[in-house]
Amino acid sequence: MNEEWMYNQKVAGIGIFGGVLWSLIGYAAYLLNFTEMGPAMAVQPWALPQWKETYLGHFAGIAVIALLSVFTAFLYRILFQKWESIWLSAAYGLVLWVVVFYFLHPLFPDKDPITSMDLTDLVTTICLYVMYGVFIGYSVSYEYKIIQHHQA
Repeated sequence: MNEEWMYNQKVAGIGIFGGVLWSLIGYAAYLLNFTEMGPAMAVQPWALPQWKETYLGHFAGIAVIALLSVFTAFLYRILFQKWESIWLSAAYGLVLWVVVFYFLHPLFPDKDPITSMDLTDLVTTICLYVMYGVFIGYSVSYEYKIIQHHQA
């Protein structure tokens, strides 16, 4: 029971760290003009228009993404923790990208739909989500393998 609790804490930590790390990398991509969408996009449905494009808006977005990443890490844990595969993890990141940019697009009316996005935006955001998925997936699967090894 104690190992299960520790495992859950590690999954939550992986989610928070992954959300912060890849949001900061996304913010750097935004600052370097690789994409028009920074982490402030996460607070767009709630933030005032003039506030969300400031650095505080982006850091608030990073915090929101870190919290949402705990959910995505536990979702990966429930669905795929037993398989340590870079391809499955990359596909998980790609599915997350589709969910955010296609299914959740109505929450972000200021952003272009996928069909109107600039190629640089598409490539940058897809790569960020794929790498995020690989980070979450490999980290969760690794921790699962460690727990299984200790129980054996």
